[in-house]
Amino acid sequence: MPQIRNDWTIEEVQNLLQMPLNDLVFEAQTVHRQHFNPNEVQVSTLLSIKTGACPEDCKYCPQSAHYHTGLDRERLMAVESVLAEAQAAKEKGASRFCMGAAWRNPKDRDMPYVIEMIKGVKALGLESCMTLGMLSNEQAKMLQQAGLDYYNHNLDTSPEFYGDIITTRTYQDRLNTLNNVRDAGMKVCAGGIVGMGESVTDRASLLVQLANLPKHPESVPINMLVKVEGTPFAKLEDLDNFEFVRTVAVARILMPASHVRLSAGREDMNDEMQALCFLAGANSIFYGEKLLTTANPEADADLRLFERLGIKPEQRDGYDDEVHTAVIEDAIKEQQNPVRYYDAS
Repeated sequence: MPQIRNDWTIEEVQNLLQMPLNDLVFEAQTVHRQHFNPNEVQVSTLLSIKTGACPEDCKYCPQSAHYHTGLDRERLMAVESVLAEAQAAKEKGASRFCMGAAWRNPKDRDMPYVIEMIKGVKALGLESCMTLGMLSNEQAKMLQQAGLDYYNHNLDTSPEFYGDIITTRTYQDRLNTLNNVRDAGMKVCAGGIVGMGESVTDRASLLVQLANLPKHPESVPINMLVKVEGTPFAKLEDLDNFEFVRTVAVARILMPASHVRLSAGREDMNDEMQALCFLAGANSIFYGEKLLTTANPEADADLRLFERLGIKPEQRDGYDDEVHTAVIEDAIKEQQNPVRYYDAS
């Protein structure tokens, strides 16, 4: 069993990224088999619970208020609507339900609704995950006490390239949120985006940042840039597919016990590329027709690919599959406005 390390250097990781692809994938697959069933993939579903009008200026993001992408602004969804989506996700085979809100950080007025969403998702027997922007210590503790399993907060890119992507929050802000999440006792979901014009060194530096956290993220999403008209990155040159596969493989080697997730950009990956990513150590996907505001392969297509590859969805251990109806009803009763959205921005 390989030793879990938190002392990787950029030079070491660059050397891995530049290995012959056959050797790199073989090493990644060897590591993968020492920690996971190679024919199981963890399946998550992601729902945008509050869309658009984000004050951050992330150059890749169609939800930023700084850019005109044609995206309609939507208010925070009602609890009952979120739980209906979670139930549907479970029926389609998801084991984790992720909820994302386009906020810089959640406001105090938002927290009671967010907490009821967490409780309802947990009552369905699903793992829960949220991405709500930056968190204070107090907010992280509130989410943990409500039962949140995972909190997603990506580093996006290397510290060196970060200023070319975002100016409205610092790299340290992101690290502080990850520290608050970990200190509160939740699991960390943190990864990045490739294909934003970064160098190989930047990709190595991002992976070093993730692998050298005091504890590896339990989930590491590797996103391919989805180019959206109206954002500053709409016309960037496509990243070579093999460079993406290399990034997945090195993430597996550096973080052997983490789930490495294929996230944004899967819509543009053919079956053969996805299969190569699974071979390189990816073992988690987002499942469904949409990731927040961008397209994702249709659920039926994922099931057909799994069948062709002999892959099965990973099953959670140690939970009762029975739906706890009373808890869900309580969450719905506490929703003050029985419509899809309530008036919070």
